[in-house]
Amino acid sequence: MTDAVGMRSGQLAAAAGVNPQTLRYYERRGLLPEPRRTAGGHRLYPPQAVTLLHVIKAAQRLGFTLEEVAELLQARGHRRHAAGLSERARAKLAEVEARIADLTVIADTLRTALAAGCDDLITCAGEPRCPLPLP
Repeated sequence: MTDAVGMRSGQLAAAAGVNPQTLRYYERRGLLPEPRRTAGGHRLYPPQAVTLLHVIKAAQRLGFTLEEVAELLQARGHRRHAAGLSERARAKLAEVEARIADLTVIADTLRTALAAGCDDLITCAGEPRCPLPLP
């Protein structure tokens, strides 16, 4: 049941597309403020909690860890002392681009191994045509 000033856990979880246990986990991690409670002990979340959960999930899809998301959320009011989204997004983009470069090398090596007919790792490693990186 929706209260005039909040949503219960199940309602918020459904609205945000997360599991109800995710809400409690995010509370423990400090990502989601602890909600007020009804007289019966039910959690009541403010409507803006849906937006916050969508932001958290979007940041995770962009490759940010929950720790990084927490830092970004904390940095909102303390810009002088913490890196903002732009700085962190540049750093995350550099990480992603480095991983893409590494994965491109791996993919190219695997394609070359397939084209060379490498079927046995030990046999292939002993042949000059072996494209696999050996020390």
